[in-house]
Amino acid sequence: MINPSRTGQFDSQPASITEHFKRLVLLRGTLACALALTICICVLGFGIDLQWSLMAGVLLLLPSASLVARGRIRRGGQIREVELFAQLLLDVTVLSALLYLSGGSSNPFVSLYLLPLVIAATTLSPRYAWSVAIVTTSCYGLLFFFNLPLSGMHSSHSEASFHLHLVGMWVNFVLSAGLIAFFVTRMAQEIRSRDAELARQKETMLRNERVVALGALAAGAAHELGTPLSTMAVILGDMTKDYMDKPDLARDLSTLRRQVDTCKQTITHMVAAAGQARAEGGRAQPVDQFVRETLERWRLLRPSVTLTEQLSGPVPAPTILTEQTLRQAIYNLLNNAADASPKNIELDCSWERGQLRLEIRDRGPGLSSEAQINVGHGFFSTKPHGEGNGIGLLLARASLERLGGHLRLEGRPGGGACTMLELPLGELAPGECE
Repeated sequence: MINPSRTGQFDSQPASITEHFKRLVLLRGTLACALALTICICVLGFGIDLQWSLMAGVLLLLPSASLVARGRIRRGGQIREVELFAQLLLDVTVLSALLYLSGGSSNPFVSLYLLPLVIAATTLSPRYAWSVAIVTTSCYGLLFFFNLPLSGMHSSHSEASFHLHLVGMWVNFVLSAGLIAFFVTRMAQEIRSRDAELARQKETMLRNERVVALGALAAGAAHELGTPLSTMAVILGDMTKDYMDKPDLARDLSTLRRQVDTCKQTITHMVAAAGQARAEGGRAQPVDQFVRETLERWRLLRPSVTLTEQLSGPVPAPTILTEQTLRQAIYNLLNNAADASPKNIELDCSWERGQLRLEIRDRGPGLSSEAQINVGHGFFSTKPHGEGNGIGLLLARASLERLGGHLRLEGRPGGGACTMLELPLGELAPGECE
């Protein structure tokens, strides 16, 4: 079964709201600590007569709300916009109570109202953002008329009192600037990550469209090739009988006949598998047996190529459901290596910790830096003089990504290329197919 998260649309909204909710809890903790420290400095350092006991009680609502919010996060599930909106309203309420107890609108920390407003504007839909704006401006306006004045701060117009007010404004600016910068930069990073994911999905969709088009062409070609291959098989069979007295020619004709039979079987399997689910067309098989069988069939197609393989992993090997597209992807990768280095191909296969890993190494001309980046992402070929069109690697990469795997190509020291294939065996487990 293909994991829906790899093929479905990228739904960022639920995950995004959850991340904003977590970030708000962190921001609230930072703000609560900063406000507590400010109250202590004002009372103990500057001797300002604050209603510190009442303010401490109100301030304790912030960590209490954070504990409730953390419990909501641990319970899991989708966090809705209205929940984040309610948390912001709670923060506005606590801030309003603290300002009411410390001078109201004349308090230099009154601009902290901008924090929940910035958060709402960058994370919530317009109706919630405007609601927070209305609430904060209303609270700010009410503080002009309802507040407990700060004794000693504005009872006189002394230079010391005004200087203390300016210091408070500066501290408030530093705190607000730091918190806003933290939140907005994290938001921008998240938006960039989401845009990058959308770009990757768009690229995958375009590549899949090309693969579907190739599949339609391949189906038509398979239908058209059936008749000439059958004709060739009959003629080669008759020629083999006619030239039994010439061993060298008879051996070559027999090789051609096996090649034609292999082509016919490949077309038959492809047509039979078209439109069928993996559970209908596949069979359970140990992964080492699947790899050996794949290599044996490939050797029939390329009998002149020297291939050395090494298989390793826990025994007995895990059982997988044979996937024809995976087998074809391995064929394509081996064919590319054989075209580059027909006399020296090495294959290492290992399975452990739920991962299947294949390494195909050749001693061909190697890969340029451009090829390492672009190969498998479109009709890009590493073969010289237009001998290839990149279809094999394109199909191989698309098949592996559909199964949750990935493909990587690198140059080898001393010349040649190394093709690495990694695939989670869980995606091929027989029980995963429904």
